[in-house]
Amino acid sequence: MGSMTRRQNWTFLTNHARVLVTIARDPAARLRDVALVCALTERTVQAIVADLETDGYLRRARDGRRNRYEISPGAMFRHPAEAGVEVAGLLALLTGAPPSGGREGSEGPENADATAGFEPEPGPGGGDQAWPVGAAPAARASRP
Repeated sequence: MGSMTRRQNWTFLTNHARVLVTIARDPAARLRDVALVCALTERTVQAIVADLETDGYLRRARDGRRNRYEISPGAMFRHPAEAGVEVAGLLALLTGAPPSGGREGSEGPENADATAGFEPEPGPGGGDQAWPVGAAPAARASRP
């Protein structure tokens, strides 16, 4: 290889993705705990969460004295290389949880309603559902 240097400190996920995955795993996590898991400062995590809220990936709700975060169903990746792909598939893969819920008649992102289910709804089937079914390509391939 000669004079070529090799970068060793890179990772596949951005800090924004890492924070979102950590919150998806524990929606009631304190930001200081998210910072510890992600090896970031609490101030950096606060700024990332603000970005994610502003751009519609997260919603903060008060739960007593604490915050609880809800992942927006139907949220799409921002980069043109992943255009039309829902973030939910990545979250399902990295949290080990299957995507839950569903959209009837959904053939693809053009039919996704980015605000559907964003407001928490009481009653059966509500609450813990964080993202729609079919977001992960593997899930789509396995459907009839």
